[in-house]
Amino acid sequence: MQLKRSVAERFRQVNGDHPMTAADDAYVSEQFVVLDELCAARGCDADDVRRLMLDRRLPLPGYLRSDGAEMVPADFFALADAAGGTNGLEAWFTDHWADPGVGAAEWDAYLSGRYVCLRSVSPATIRRKDDLVAAIRAALADLDADLPGGDAAARLPALVDELDTLEPAFTAYDRLRFGGPTSRDTFIDAVRARLRRLV
Repeated sequence: MQLKRSVAERFRQVNGDHPMTAADDAYVSEQFVVLDELCAARGCDADDVRRLMLDRRLPLPGYLRSDGAEMVPADFFALADAAGGTNGLEAWFTDHWADPGVGAAEWDAYLSGRYVCLRSVSPATIRRKDDLVAAIRAALADLDADLPGGDAAARLPALVDELDTLEPAFTAYDRLRFGGPTSRDTFIDAVRARLRRLV
């Protein structure tokens, strides 16, 4: 129980201490799995995994449900498996970025468990999301500039649709821990609403 409490304390240090509503719990239970159950299905000890989380070798849970359950993605172990185990995971992960500083920052973000903004977390999906957000920002800037002959309004739907395939719905809890709108709110829902007004 002490390891579980330590993980919960670290989680709250990273995310703040915000209440989970019944709607939050329902969303999380649909999108994620309980760490203990995933470990049992895999045949590994959940406390060993908690030690790896606290040692910064595996990411923290994405959510703590209101009953205290540590909720993780169903593919939680996929990157460690791809890297040949947790010993090589950090190097394998950071090597996906040419800039070591960017790779280190992404590793820290991955370990925080806050990559709940992706249906499946991997270096490829992280990079693709960053590219899409940058392209959407640029297209919105072009739209704001009202450039003659500009094609920003034509470019945006495909970019937003692709981002939509990468991102889940999010829940109200996410807006509390991230301190405002989610990336879906800003780069998918708001952009689609703006494009509808242009028609």
